[in-house]
Amino acid sequence: MKIFNALRISLLATLASSCLLNVAHADDALKMELTSNQVVKNSEGKTIYTPVRTAPAGTVIQYKATYTNTINKDINDLMVTLPIPTNMTFTGESVPASAQASTDGKNYADMPLMRKVDGKMVKVPYSEYRTLRWNIKLLPAKKSAAVALNTTVN
Repeated sequence: MKIFNALRISLLATLASSCLLNVAHADDALKMELTSNQVVKNSEGKTIYTPVRTAPAGTVIQYKATYTNTINKDINDLMVTLPIPTNMTFTGESVPASAQASTDGKNYADMPLMRKVDGKMVKVPYSEYRTLRWNIKLLPAKKSAAVALNTTVN
């Protein structure tokens, strides 16, 4: 299955529009870089990340967004959101693990998401997760922070 440039553009647009900054001139304050890498374990069990543009079903892909504060002032309470592409299923792995998840892109809760079925609380399947968000409490001046999520190609 192909990972299209249009998907990257869509993710970039969503990410850029999801950032909430408490700084003047926020448009110039934050630079974001998005990468997609295939996640594989080598023979020694070490995780290797390799840039990828196309991948068959079943391939694990990590989407990583790196945010760089480009100004000489700290940014506090930076809320960032990373969508899960429609042709992907979230694996349950996020970095940092403090991410909250949403099935609709509006309502977020700590993971694992739960719902009531027949009077019992059950976990929401990862296949229903549509976005993750993180609160970067402090992004110091001229520093970077990264968030990531792993997905499997459907």
